[in-house]
Amino acid sequence: MVSILDDWQIFGYNIANWHKTGMAMIVKTTIFNFCYQKYKNLSELAQAMGISVSQIYRVREGKRHINQKFIVGAIKAFPGYKLDDLFYLVPELPPVTSHRHSALPSQFGNPSLNMPAGKRKLGGRTHSKR
Repeated sequence: MVSILDDWQIFGYNIANWHKTGMAMIVKTTIFNFCYQKYKNLSELAQAMGISVSQIYRVREGKRHINQKFIVGAIKAFPGYKLDDLFYLVPELPPVTSHRHSALPSQFGNPSLNMPAGKRKLGGRTHSKR
């Protein structure tokens, strides 16, 4: 007997291998949109899911990805919902690289502009103005 979760794990495995085609996916949840219809607060939701309140908050804030325990807990907490009602997939965005040093004045030939007031750079050494 194959359960819905088994199918989800197989599907998840296929998603994990999408990186070979250049497309990675992240599992997101919709339970925070309707959890207050059934539960008084996130603490009750966590208890129904069998996970910690901190994990609930971290997933909600996007600080933690959804794992198998979260998925199983959501199915337990919302038995009347289908898996597709509780979770969805979004493409993973490429990491953002910082270019904060790309437009500094020192790269335009005047390193003294980066010096604090009262200092200037002469011959590779920093001197105080007198």
